[in-house]
Amino acid sequence: MVKLVLARILLKRFFQRRSIPLLLLGLAFPAVTLAANQPLPSSETAELTELTLEQLLNVEVTSVSKNAQPLSQAAAAVFVVSQEDIRRSGATSIPEALRMVPGLQVARLDSNKWAISSRGFNSRFANKLLVLIDGRTVYTPLFSGVHWDVQDTLMEDIERIEVIRGPGATLWGANAVNGVINIITKKAKDTQGGLAVAGTGTEERGFTGIRYGIALAENTHIRTYGKFFARDNQATATGDPANDRWHQSQGGLRLDHTAGNGDFLTLQGDYYAGQSRDRLTSPILTAPFAQTTDQKTSVSGWNVLGRWTHATSSTSGLTLQAYYDRTERTNSTGGERNIVDLDLQHHFAWGSTHNLIWGVGYRFTDGQLVNSQIIQFNPAYRKLNIWSGFLQDNITLIPETVILTLGTKVEHNDLTGMVVQPNARLLWMPTPRQTVWASVSRAVRTPAQGEDDARINLSTMAPTPFSGGLPVEVAAIGNRGYGNEKLLAYELGYRNQITTRLSIDLTAFYNNYKDLRTFDSATPVVEPVPAPTHLLIPLDFGNRLRAETIGVEAVVEWRPVEWWRVQPSYTYLHMHLFTDRTTDPNAANAQGESPSHQVSIRSQMTLPHHLELDLWGRYMHQLSAIHIPSYVTLDARIGWKPLPQLELSLVGQNLLDQHRLEFREQIVNTAPTEIQRGVYGKATWRF
Repeated sequence: MVKLVLARILLKRFFQRRSIPLLLLGLAFPAVTLAANQPLPSSETAELTELTLEQLLNVEVTSVSKNAQPLSQAAAAVFVVSQEDIRRSGATSIPEALRMVPGLQVARLDSNKWAISSRGFNSRFANKLLVLIDGRTVYTPLFSGVHWDVQDTLMEDIERIEVIRGPGATLWGANAVNGVINIITKKAKDTQGGLAVAGTGTEERGFTGIRYGIALAENTHIRTYGKFFARDNQATATGDPANDRWHQSQGGLRLDHTAGNGDFLTLQGDYYAGQSRDRLTSPILTAPFAQTTDQKTSVSGWNVLGRWTHATSSTSGLTLQAYYDRTERTNSTGGERNIVDLDLQHHFAWGSTHNLIWGVGYRFTDGQLVNSQIIQFNPAYRKLNIWSGFLQDNITLIPETVILTLGTKVEHNDLTGMVVQPNARLLWMPTPRQTVWASVSRAVRTPAQGEDDARINLSTMAPTPFSGGLPVEVAAIGNRGYGNEKLLAYELGYRNQITTRLSIDLTAFYNNYKDLRTFDSATPVVEPVPAPTHLLIPLDFGNRLRAETIGVEAVVEWRPVEWWRVQPSYTYLHMHLFTDRTTDPNAANAQGESPSHQVSIRSQMTLPHHLELDLWGRYMHQLSAIHIPSYVTLDARIGWKPLPQLELSLVGQNLLDQHRLEFREQIVNTAPTEIQRGVYGKATWRF
C-alpha cells in the first residue's frame, strides 16, 4: 500500500505541467481554406433546422422548472443538445453525444462502458447525476448510478437532451446532486412516415435502424422502431484486441393522442437485449492470488410508461405519469431489478406575480441480486420505498426583469428517513438580450443498496508473518449506518447575446460537500469461509470525507457567416478533499479522477452542392490519480444529400491517436482498454 501511495505521488508530480495545446485553437482554419472561395449556400441548400442565435436563446426547456420556459429565462446552468447537434456530431450513442456538454466529464472505459459525471467525482459508478429518458428515471438503486450500456434509443428520434449542471434536487429529488440529464424524444406526430438507417466501419462493425409512423386518426399518432448494432473490440496497450466486443438490439413504440378538451395522452415502451464482453481480474485466496478471465455479460429489459397531461388554461395544468421498468443483468454486478413509479404534478398561476408548481410521488423498487466471487449482497433480495412531495414558486418581482424562485422537496426513503432539499434562485434580465442569475441549493445523495448490503472483495495477498501465515483478503463492507451525502451549492451565471452572430454563456460555482463516502480500516478478523482460512482486512463504508469544488464553465456561440457555426467551450474544475477524519488512503483520489481543464471546439459548415463539413476537437487534462495523461482528439464528418430523402455521411473519430486510454476502473478490476481510431459510413433514407 505504501509503495502504491508513493508511486501515485511521483506520478502526480510528473504530470504537474499544465498547458492547453494551441492545436485546438486552429481547428477551424482548414475549413476556412476549403470554403473561402465558395459562394454562399442558397436558402434551399442551408439546413432548415438551423436556428439563429436569438432562436437558440428562446428554445424552450422543461428540466429547470418542470414547465416549458425559454432557455434565456432559466436560472440554472442548462445546456441543450439538439437533434441537429447529434446528427452533425457523428455520435452513435447517448454517452458520445454528451461529450458536447460543458461541465460534464465523459470518459470511455471500453467498447461498452463509460464514466460520466458533472462537476467532478467521475467513475464508472458515478453516483451524483440523475438521468431521465422521457421522464423515466434510469438510475439503478444498486449504486445510485447509471448503466450506460442499456440507455439507448434511435438517435434520430431524440428531440433534444437538456443537461442541468448543478443541483436539481428540489424538483427531481435525491441523487440529482451535481446535475440532471433529461433525454427527450420526439412526439409521434413529428415522426410520421418512414426512416431507415444503416452503416458500417472499423469500430462500428454494423448498425441499422428503422422507424415508421402513421396516423391512426386525426389526433392520434403512433410510431414504432427497431435498431441493432455490433461494435468491435477496442485495444490493449500493445494494440491487440481487448476482447470487449458488444452487440445489442432494441425496439419500441410510442402512441400520442390529443383530445379537444386540453388532454394529451402518451403511451410508450421499449425492449432491449444484448451481450458484451470484458476482461476481469478477480481476487482468489490461493496462489497466484488473482485470476483473469474473459467475462460475458448478457443484458435485457423492458419498460412501459403512460402520461396524461390536462391543460386547464394557458397558465395551469395537471400531469399524471406512471411507469414500470425491469432490468436483468448477468455479470459480477448482476441480477434482476423492478421499478414502479407514480408522479402527479400541478402548476397554476396565482395572481399576476406567482407561478406555482407542486407535486407528489411514490417509487417502489425490488431486486434479486446474484452473488459473485467479487461482490456479495446480504440480503440478496430487498424492497425499497420512496415517498416525495415538492413545492416551487416563481415570483415575479419586476415584470420581465426580476424573478425569484423558492422551493423545496421533502422525501422519505427506507434507508435514511426524511430528507429536505430547498433552493432559492434569482433571475435578473437587465436587457432583453442579457440574463444574470444566482442560486443557493441543498442537495442530498441517499445511500445505495450496495453501501448498505454489499461486500466487495478488492484484493488478496500472499501469506506474511504479519498475517500469521494466512492469506490476506481486503474487502469493502457495507454499513447499515451509512448516511446521506450532503451538498450546499452556490452558483452564479451570465448569458449575453452580444450581436446577432455572437453569444456567451458563463457559469461559476462553489460546492461544499459533507459526509462523502470513505472506506475506513476496521479490525482484521480470521475467516474460515470461504476456504482456505484467511485474514480479512475490512474497509467499512463510512461518511468521513469533506470536499470543496470551484469551477467555471464557458460556452461561446459564434456565426461568422450564415453558413458557418463555431461553438468553443471551456471547463475549469478545482477539487479539494479534506481527509483528516478518515483512514482511507485513497480518499483524496477523486480530485485526480476528473480533469481540471476541458476544451471543446465544434465547427459546422453547410457548403454548396448539399455538402456539410463538421470538425470537433477536444482537449482533456490529465487524470493524475489513475495515470491518464492529457490528450487531444479530433472527430470529422462529411455529409452529402444527393436527394432530399437521402443523406450519406463519412465520420472519423479519435483521428489523432491509433488508440488511447481514457479511464481506469477502480472498484471492479476490469482490464484497461484503449479506445481506437475509427471510421464509419452511414446512409439515412426518409420515406
